[in-house]
Amino acid sequence: MASYKQPCIECGAFIERNARFCPVCGSTSPFVLSCPTCLREVSRSDKICGGCGRPLTVTCPKCGAQTFVGGKCGSCGASLLIPCQNKRCGSLQFFENEKCTACGKKLNQ
Repeated sequence: MASYKQPCIECGAFIERNARFCPVCGSTSPFVLSCPTCLREVSRSDKICGGCGRPLTVTCPKCGAQTFVGGKCGSCGASLLIPCQNKRCGSLQFFENEKCTACGKKLNQ
């Protein structure tokens, strides 16, 4: 049976369609853009998330430019993700999140 691969939206690498992470760039959402707070699917043209009302543009903590709430800054390429401090989780989370979307633990800022 043929195995069809799909490009990662972050780096363009062709990966398995059922992958939850991109093995090349580490993207936690390789096929769709999602809100970092409620994980609802969003698009780059959206101003706010339709699920939770979160603004979808933020100021990059590294360069200060306005950027979409994806995994990396659109201007400088710096990661906007931090690891969850829960030793059993370690899931990458958006730097502005108050709680981990995977385990629910409060994130230390």
